[in-house]
Amino acid sequence: MKKSSIFGLVVIAIAIAVIISVYSNTSTYGSFNDAEKTSSELHIIGHLNKSKELVYDATKDANYFAFYMKDNKGEERKVVFTGTKPEDFERSEQLVLTGNMVGSEFHASKILMKCPSKYTQDKLEVTEVKAKQASL
Repeated sequence: MKKSSIFGLVVIAIAIAVIISVYSNTSTYGSFNDAEKTSSELHIIGHLNKSKELVYDATKDANYFAFYMKDNKGEERKVVFTGTKPEDFERSEQLVLTGNMVGSEFHASKILMKCPSKYTQDKLEVTEVKAKQASL
């Protein structure tokens, strides 16, 4: 075989190995029910249950934050996050948690929040009207 053919095969083998390693480290989206069935890390999308208490006491343990969340399928679970409580957590419209189940609790390693927009449709319409009047 030519040296260029051998080099090409080595490059292809390395590319396949990189693709496989990247694919194996990715996590998927699911629900709390899916998280119970697997030991791998999942992303769960849901909403904070504001009627139940949030447990966070920075003086007692600054790295313990617990709350209740409903996933998109309506199942509710207690979520434990080993970190500080995110700012404006109560105002979040939607949560994306990354983690896995430990017993009946979901232990999150990451929390992403979708917060409400500071711009409402009413304010947007008023701004558009003022912009049209100014251009006349």
